[in-house]
Order: sequence, then C-alpha cells, then structure tokens
Amino acid sequence: MCIRRLLHPSSLHWAWRTTVLKGTWRRQQGTHCWKRSGGSTYRAVIFDMGGVLIPSPGTVAAGWEVQNHIPSGTILKALTKDGENGPWMRFMRGEMTTEGFLEEFERLCSEIAKTSVPVDSFFSLLTSEQVAKQFPVMTQAISQIRAKGLQTAVLSNNFCLSNGKSFLPLDRKQFDVVVESCLEGVCKPDPGIYQLCLERLGLQPSESIFLDDLGSNLKAAASLGIHTIKQVEDPETAVKELESLLGFPLHVGVPNTHPVRKSMEIPKDALEKYLKDLLGTGATGPLELLQFDHGQSNPTYFIRLADHQLVLRKKPPGALLPSAHAIEREFSIIGTPFYLMEYCPGIIYKDPSLPGLEPSWRQAVYTAMNQVLCKIHSVDLQAVGLDNYGKQGDYFPRQVRTWTKQYRAAETSTIPAMERLIQWLPLHLPQQQRTTVVHGDFRLDNLLFHPEKAEVLAVLDWELSTLGDPFADVAYSCLAHYLPSSFPMLRGFRDQDVTKLGIPTAEEYFRMYCLNMGIPPIENWNFYMAFSFFRVAAILQGVYKRSLTGQASSAMAKESGKLTWFMSDLAWDFAVKEGFHVFKEMPATKPLIRSLHTRAGPQSFLNPTGVRSYSSAAEASYEAKGGLIISPEGLSPRVRELYDRLRHFMEQHVYPVEPELQRHQTSVERWSPSPLIEDLKDLQLRTWCCLQQAGLPYLATHCRKEDCSGPVLICHTEFLGEESPSATTGHVPGRFIATTVLVLILEKAKAEGLWNLFLPLETDPEKKYGAGLTNLEYAHLCEVMGMSLYASEVFNCSAPDTGNMELLVRYGTEEQKACWLVPLLEGKIRSCFAMTEPQVASSDASNIEASITEEGGSYVLNGHKWWISGILDPRCKLCVFMGKTDPQGPRHRQQSILLVPMDTPGIKVIRPLTVYGLDDAPGGHGEVRFEHVHVPKENIVLGPGHGFEIAQGRLGPGRIHHCMRLIGYSERALALMKTRVKSRVAFGKPLVEHGTILADIAQSRVDIDQARLLVLKAAHLMDVAGNKAAALEIAMIKMVAPSMAYRVIDRAIQAFGAAGLSSDYPLAHFFAWARALRFADGPDEVHQQTVAKIELKTPARLQESAAPRL
Repeated sequence: MCIRRLLHPSSLHWAWRTTVLKGTWRRQQGTHCWKRSGGSTYRAVIFDMGGVLIPSPGTVAAGWEVQNHIPSGTILKALTKDGENGPWMRFMRGEMTTEGFLEEFERLCSEIAKTSVPVDSFFSLLTSEQVAKQFPVMTQAISQIRAKGLQTAVLSNNFCLSNGKSFLPLDRKQFDVVVESCLEGVCKPDPGIYQLCLERLGLQPSESIFLDDLGSNLKAAASLGIHTIKQVEDPETAVKELESLLGFPLHVGVPNTHPVRKSMEIPKDALEKYLKDLLGTGATGPLELLQFDHGQSNPTYFIRLADHQLVLRKKPPGALLPSAHAIEREFSIIGTPFYLMEYCPGIIYKDPSLPGLEPSWRQAVYTAMNQVLCKIHSVDLQAVGLDNYGKQGDYFPRQVRTWTKQYRAAETSTIPAMERLIQWLPLHLPQQQRTTVVHGDFRLDNLLFHPEKAEVLAVLDWELSTLGDPFADVAYSCLAHYLPSSFPMLRGFRDQDVTKLGIPTAEEYFRMYCLNMGIPPIENWNFYMAFSFFRVAAILQGVYKRSLTGQASSAMAKESGKLTWFMSDLAWDFAVKEGFHVFKEMPATKPLIRSLHTRAGPQSFLNPTGVRSYSSAAEASYEAKGGLIISPEGLSPRVRELYDRLRHFMEQHVYPVEPELQRHQTSVERWSPSPLIEDLKDLQLRTWCCLQQAGLPYLATHCRKEDCSGPVLICHTEFLGEESPSATTGHVPGRFIATTVLVLILEKAKAEGLWNLFLPLETDPEKKYGAGLTNLEYAHLCEVMGMSLYASEVFNCSAPDTGNMELLVRYGTEEQKACWLVPLLEGKIRSCFAMTEPQVASSDASNIEASITEEGGSYVLNGHKWWISGILDPRCKLCVFMGKTDPQGPRHRQQSILLVPMDTPGIKVIRPLTVYGLDDAPGGHGEVRFEHVHVPKENIVLGPGHGFEIAQGRLGPGRIHHCMRLIGYSERALALMKTRVKSRVAFGKPLVEHGTILADIAQSRVDIDQARLLVLKAAHLMDVAGNKAAALEIAMIKMVAPSMAYRVIDRAIQAFGAAGLSSDYPLAHFFAWARALRFADGPDEVHQQTVAKIELKTPARLQESAAPRL
C-alpha cells in the first residue's frame, strides 16, 4: 500500500490505526554520562563468560535433561557436588583432563539420577557452536563501552578441551584482559583471581563493574569493593542496569536490525524521491535503510529520513504463490507492493515463555492478550464499515481450500500427514456460529506491549485478516502451548511447567476467552487446533519453497522444510483427538454375529490352518470410513477379494510344499535358496506383471526368467505334487502347471496381485509400489501369511527386506531407488540391516559404536555387527549399515545410515548364528566385521546425522508386522492342537476329553483373540493417528504378542508330546521364533518401560487419594 492511502482519514486501514500502524521495536534512551552519583568514574567492565556472555551450563543442562529424559537438576547437582573439591571445580582449575573429567562426572551424574547419564552428549552440546554463541546484546554493549574509552575484561571459570586449547568461544579482540581459570589454576570465587584481573587492568576495585550470574562469585567481588550486577536469564535486563550505572546507552541504532541482505535490497533512490515528494520540504538529508530480523514471509525495513522514522513492510521479490502475502490492493513504488507505518516505541515478547518476568507478570501479559482478542472480535462490523471486509459465512471451507491450494503450489515432496489432513479437514468442518473480524495470525509476538505495564499498544501483521470464525484466532493464539522451546521459528513452552511460569494452560486461556465474550465453550476445539497447525505447516512449506529460490526473507527459511513435517504431525494429532471425540458420540453400528470356533469340516494338510470364520446376519459393513475392522468380512470388496485369493494360494501352493521346504532347510544345500520358494515367488511376480500390463497401479517390471520376454498371464495354478514329475509347463518344471491361461480383461478391481502387499498407503499414497493397503487391512492378510514360516517370502513381504524397501521409499533419492528399490520390489535381490553390535546393548540404537568417517570422496566404515538377518543369503546384495559419523554430536544426531553393496571389499562374514540350534538358512543370522569398507558419499541416506531418525522411520508399519504374523503362528498351532487331541487316546479316553486339555484350548482361544484385537487396534491407530500417536498400543502389542504366541505354541507342543519338538510339524520352529521375537522386535523390558511411562503421564479416570479409607 502506498503512504497516501495510509494517511487518508477515510481509509479502511486508518480505522485500524490504533491497532495496526505501530512499529514493533523499542529505542533505548538515556543521559550521556558514565559517572556515579558520588562523582567517581568507572573505567572498566568485567564480564563472566557462562551465564553472561553465553548461555550458562545450568541453562544448557536444563534443556538437555528434558530432551534426554534425565531427572531435572541432575547436572546442576553434579556441578556443585563436593564444592571446591568436586570434579567440575577441579576441571576448571586445569587439574583434570577432559577424558578424566567426563568419566568421573558421568559416574557422579548416574549415581544422582539412578540411571545411566550420557554426559559426553551434554558436554558436546555445551561446547558446540550452536549453543556457545555470544549474546548479540552483549556484543553490542561491549562495542559501545570500548567506544567510550573504557576497558573490558572477561573473567571466566572455564576448562581445557581434549585438544589442549581452553574453551573460550569469544572474540578475544573485544577484551583488553582475558583471565581463564584453567590457565591460572584458580577459580572464582577465590579473591586471588579477581585481584589478578584488576592488576592486569591496572585499576582499583572501585573503578570497575563486574557481571556474573552466580551469587557466590558476586559476593566475593563485592567484598573487594567491585561494583556488581547479577545477570539472571535475560541479558537485556543486565544491560539496562549497566546502562544506568555507566550513564550512556549501550544499544546502538535501531534494535533487531541489520544491513539489508543482498537478496532483499529495494530501490533506495526511488523510495527516497517518493518520500521526499510526499513528506514535503522538511524531509531533507539522506535516507537510512535497515532490515529487521523479523519476517519469514514479508521483508520489513526501518527507514529514517530527516526527523521521520518509518517501518516499511513489503511482499518478497519474485513470483509468488497464488494469493500469498496479500498486503495491498494497490500499486507500488519499489517493484513490489508495500505498507508504510510510523515507528514507535514498545516491547515485543519474542519468547512466549516470557523469560526473566515474574509469574504474576506473565499471567498479566496473557490476560491482556486475551482481552485484546476479545475486543477485536467484539467490533461492530457495520458501525466501523467492515461488513464487506470479507465474505460472510463458510469461513473454514474457504480456508481449507485456500491453504490446501497454497500447500500444493509449494509442495516439494509427499508428506503423509498433510495428505491425511487434506482429506480429513473438509469432512469435519465446524458449523460457524458467529462472524467477526479474524486477525489470522494472532500470537504473542505480533503484539506490541507498553514497556512498563501489561498493556497492549498495538496488534501487528494484519495481512491474513478477514471476516470469519473467531475461534480460529483463539486456537491459533495457543500454538505455543504445544510447541517445544527449541522450535526454531515459533518458540513454544510445551516442555516447561506453565503453572510454575504463571502462564494459563490452553484450556484456561480458552475458558478465559469464553468468559470474557460471554459465550459457552465449543465441543470441537481439537478441529480448530488441527486446522491451525495445518495452516502453519502450509506456510512453512511456502517459506521453504521460496528459500530454494532465494525469495524468503529470513536466513533460517531453509530449515522450514523439516519443520513442515513436524507441524503436520502435530496437526494430525489433534485431528485424531477430534476423531475420538466424534467416535464416542456415534451411534452403535450393527454388531457382527461371530462364530468363536474354527471352520467345521474335515481337516487335511491342504486346509490345516483353522482360519477364523466370521459371519453376520447381514453382510458386514465397511461403510464407516476409518473404522476399526475386526473381521475379514468387514474389509472392502477389493481387499476381501485379495484376502480370499491369498488364503486360496496358501492352501493350494504353500502348505503342501512345507515338508519339502523344511527338508531343504536341513540339507547340505540349505545355504542356497530353495527352488520351490523361487518358483512360488516367480508365480506371484508374473501375476504382478500381468496386472501391471492390465493397467493396475504397480511398478512396471518383467518376468525374471531369462527366456521370458514379458509378463506371463496366469490367473490360476494347481499343485500336482511329486506323483506327476513329468507334468511340466512354463517356467516351473516338475512343480506347477498352468491349468488356465487367460488374458486379463478390464476387471481391475477384482484382479489385485499378491506381491508387495506390505507397503502401507501412508508411505505409498499413489500406489506406485504396492497394493495400497492400510495397516489395518494388511494386518488381516499378514495373519494369514503368518500361518506358514515360508509364506512371507513367497509374497515378497518378509523382513528385513520390507523395512529396507520402506526406508528407500521414504528417504531414498531417485538414484538410490533405481539402484536398489526396484530390484528389491521385483524380488531379484535381498537385503540386510546391520545395526546390532556384540559389545553394546543395541536395544538402545544410540549405543552403537561402528564408525563412519569421511575420506576423500567416500565414507569409510569400520565396525563389528552380529545378528544380521539375511546376510548369508547369496541373493543378499545390499546391506543397510548404521554407524556414527559424529560421535561428539547430540545423542540422537550422531548416527548415519549408508547403503553398502555386499560385494564391497572389507565385509567379512565370520559365522552364522543359531536360534535354539536352528540356523534359519539360507538367509541366516550372521556375525560380520566391516574393516575399512569404502562407500561412495552418494550412498548416504538423507545426509549425515539422520540415522536414528531413519531407523525409527524404517520400522514404520513394520513395527507390528511380526505381531501380525504371530497371531497366524498361534492360530495354526491351536488348529494343529485341536486336530491332535481329537485323534489321540491316553489313559482310556481321547485327549480332548481331559480337563487340562480343554482348559488349554479355552485359554489359547482367549489369548489369541485378546492379542488380535490389540494388534488391530494398534494398526488402526497407526492409520488414523500416525505411529507417534499409536506409541502406547505399539509398545503394548509388542509386549503381548510374542509372549502370547509362546504360551499358545507351548500348549500345542505339550498336547503333541515329543512329536511337537520334531521337525515333522511347524510347532518347534514357531516356538523358536516366538521366543526370539521377544528380543528381535525390541526387548520386552523396553516396551514395558514405554507403556509404564505413558501410563504414568495419563490422568487417572478416577482421581482418588492414596490415603487409606477409614
């Protein structure tokens, strides 16, 4: 907007002048004198380092403890333990090496916390460049002090690093004197170190001012006659006190500004001419132009011209997203539209936790914020001429469409949570009750406060304002309640105790608003929060997209790409909460009438499985989108048809060949893949190929046989067995014969293949690679596959390939996908995942010790791994390797993941490991050494430091695939048990008539059904809420399923007698796997700990005193 319109009394924006047209930055004023009231002059200022110039160890420790789940105060207690003789003070006097200190300090911290404390991680953070940076306000103050001719000194209790250099992350040129405890052998509060500093300055104590954050250090200085200032949390406060003592300002120019970035420069001459013409003859002299630190979307500038001080806010340069940054309706002078505002004093609270303020003041600030929002929403639209400021009604339908469009225009990759939200939001729109002015970006750092009282002087950033639903503003103003304090662009206080801070909770803030407005609370609050975070995610994606072309106005804009994922996950968390709120109010649907027994009819080995049969008076409904489907009958027709085809294939082709597969697994040829498995896989792959030919959404491929030029169209096969060795056709001589070869017609929906079923819709929304099943749908199919130890490989759904394929889909580059994902999806190769190590407890992935170092254009891997499943298989061509690229980095950013071809020199398989004597050939479980293995840098996944994140994401839905299969193991074991006890007689009657047998059968049925329901619930929550929200259910089923299967299979073995221990039946293998999965899928203890921690954080349904009832 040009300034002429802005200054016109009838302008719409002039009507809002008191809330809009205020600058956001405060000037400091003071008298130009640096003498005390007594007349003596200060000649030097002495600064402590930690807590004054850079963050203190205590402050760094507090945040680190929260992030690493260490008891609060552990580090601080250890720092002060044993006073002068404690390890911290000895370290700062230079009496200990870094290694010796860390070893003793870790032991001390672990004793205090009663748990292992990774002190090296804290030390790395404390000394890192991102933390140990000098406060800008202090840098500016030191510059002004020296400009006035005063001396400056730093007097620090510091330490020596392992490289022998002292830790002083400051520009030494800022100081006339530097005194370091580790070099002098003496620490504060010893008076000697203060006297040493004064001697080097050549001053008396009364001529200096000393700033420190610890009372004991200040007390010692004051006893010598040095004037002291205590700095607590906020360096701004300390600088103000220092200004009052010195008598001259320490802030220069305009706070929070810097020279204009090159990419954000504007035509200064054209702007100066325009302003001089507009402001008249009094506007003489050159134009001063600076850029404010604020603003991700619209660059903001400070302008000084003669006596006029203005703020200019403009659109970013270049082509913009449609409707983005609508800050004008007119022409511009500088190439893009802009606003001009007057610059006036006030305070912006950038940190919503309001550090340095008293709890009562924080309460007053948030109360004032709430009251101003109520005033905005109470404006009489017609009286002030704003009834046409925006469209009336349908606010959220328009907003959802707008921000979806903005997100799509800025999209750079598929973000699953955003895809879910884009579908979910239009289906759950609230009914708008009121229409008011909506600010659109109402949060604490868009308010200008009076410098001396909790009073809002102005509301800023109105470019998103319109007419709409006022609760959108209320929800948006609560964003900080759900964001961590470390969040880069929008700080929050989720990890802090708001009660102690004095800040109202989100619920209290919402109730305060409703009370002030005189309206009842709404029920669908979670929708408003979900939309707020969705909108922020869309905005951050736009910022990221602009950063790629240099259009974003903030230097931090490139970080916003990662933040979009975080925000969208938060939004989806609220969508899930709203979904459960709606679910509780839904009327009950028709109950399924289920038979609680296995199928009747003769049992044969071709039909041994005891697949559960569910029936209903009417066909089970699958209408409720996203509902929990507990029966295969509730699956959609497409998935149900897939389920039936899978069962048919298992009965016709898998169960009959199990004896031969088992014999191969114990033969001398066991380390070569079974031809039967390869034939079965080939049959599935050819079906997959022909479905692709028919236009179904699968990855294009061709038959793997050398003599096959394209897809072979087979829709049905029949097992002939060894009795017909001469029956041969196609690619499977002696095993299978294609009895019906048909060209598939356009019945796409009924012709789904049985290949790569595991890839979830969330990971593969376009169904490029798999069948497009949800986790819940796959759970029903995976249970069927779990009834045979060999089935998952037949359908290319076996671990560790499934996790590795999902890793490549989620995180791989296009080149990595082409090289490794395609052959894995086609079944041409297999893979392994190398993480577990014999020297450390690898259930905690941060413990791994294998190293990844840079050397020229490659990475060099060294490490000792074991229990690497699949690595002995001759088809294994890819190893996904996890090691440390930055051992000194933050605990969960030390690891990286690389894709290592198995033919790379330096990979040495030492031996196969056995599970209860079973070597699980041909894949096996290997112990392996990686010795100077060179891998190209382009083989790293997602970049250095993302290993832990990828390892967690790799699990994805695979977190519960083993649990799904364990239900199948158990059903098969129970079915075999029932057949066995009906056919055997002991002590004069059939086993089935013995009470203990009946009790075991009953208990097994109960155990299986309970575990199945928990598996399905976990899968359902992963679909509708995401893996993070389903953490409790995932941990619970990992606790329950292996132990349940172990017990059920054990009962079956007991019913079989010694035969159950043999290889004549699958029970012994089932038993070994069920026991192994209590480790392989994460130890029970880890899952128990997760469940307990979440449970303790969950409010009890009945709040009851622990005191005994009298």
